Amino acid sequence: MLRRVTRPNRRGSQTRQNMLDAALRALATGDPKAVSANHIAKEVGVTWGAVKYQFGDVDDLWAAVLGYIGERRGELDLRSDADAGLEDRVGQIVDLLWRGLDTIDARAMDTLRGALPRERDELERSFPKTAAELAAAQAGWTKACQQAFADLDVDPVRVREMAAMIPGAMKGLTAERHLSTYSDMDDAKRGLRNAIAAYLSSR
Repeated sequence: MLRRVTRPNRRGSQTRQNMLDAALRALATGDPKAVSANHIAKEVGVTWGAVKYQFGDVDDLWAAVLGYIGERRGELDLRSDADAGLEDRVGQIVDLLWRGLDTIDARAMDTLRGALPRERDELERSFPKTAAELAAAQAGWTKACQQAFADLDVDPVRVREMAAMIPGAMKGLTAERHLSTYSDMDDAKRGLRNAIAAYLSSR
C-alpha cells in the first residue's frame, strides 16, 4: 500500500521558519532556559503540540536548528589563492573565526551545546539526530581545514589537530574581547596565527 506524503503548505513552511528563527534568537541570548521546546513555543506564540507537529520530538527540533545554522552558513570553503603562504592561510582562518564566533548563529550553537550531555555516548543515546548534526559539522570543518592546506607540504595530522584546537582558542579570544581587558586583541590574534603556522611548518 502506497503511503501518501503530505507536503507542507506555504503557511506551514512559514510557521516552521518562524520557529527556527525564534529558536535562534532565544538560544543566542545565552539563557539556559532557552534550551526548552516549551520556551521556543512560547517565543513563537504557539503550543508545544504545534512545535511537535512541525519537527517531531525535542531531538528533531535541535537537529533542525543545527541544520538551519548550517544552511545559513553555507558550504565552508577555506581554500586560498595558490600564491598564499602558510601564515596567510592560517591568518585567514583566524579572521574567519574572529568574525563568525560572535554571530547569533555561533552564540545559539554554544548555548545549545552547553545544555546537551557532555559524554558522547549519552549524547548519541539521548539525542541521536542532534549528535549526528554536530558530528557532521565537525567533520565538515576538519575537511575544509585539510583542503585549505592541501597544496602545501603540511602534515595532515597536524592540520587535523589545528582544526580541533583553533575554534576553542578563538572562543577564548572572543570572550576576552567582551571583558574589561588591557590585552591587545590584534596582538593576540597575530600570536595565535604565528604559533599555529610555526607548528604546521615544523618537522
